[in-house]
Amino acid sequence: MELRINEQNFTVIAEPDLPLLWVLRDLLGMTGTKFGCGIALCGACTVLVDGQAQRSCVLPVAQATGKKITTIEGIGTSPAGAALQGAWQKINVPQCGYCQAGQIMSAAALLQAKPDPSDADIDAAMSGNICRCGTYPRIRAAIKQAANDSGQTK
Repeated sequence: MELRINEQNFTVIAEPDLPLLWVLRDLLGMTGTKFGCGIALCGACTVLVDGQAQRSCVLPVAQATGKKITTIEGIGTSPAGAALQGAWQKINVPQCGYCQAGQIMSAAALLQAKPDPSDADIDAAMSGNICRCGTYPRIRAAIKQAANDSGQTK
């Protein structure tokens, strides 16, 4: 199968129903995307597929072929992604950090759709990402900071 990940082309040999998560981690060595629950509930495995946040633990690799896939390893190449990563560091969002790649990917999808999100927009977009450390207030602050830093807010 041919995959376009982080603006690079990859050829992988895998069963079509193998979750994209395991292709990324085990076949391609992109370990930034994390395994959390395995049933698309926690958000740790979130990647962007054609700009939309998707749970890679349940997405068969065959459904990702021919689409633009962005992982945490590649998110910093976009202005919004770089702004998010900078805001995450500036505000010191992570505690344990395990969920943060998925959090950033969901936030990136939000900022692509709504460059100047309200609190309600942020809550809705991030509701599928669980942070066991409870850094939600810092996550919200970082998303707002990234929106400001990327120059997209009003």
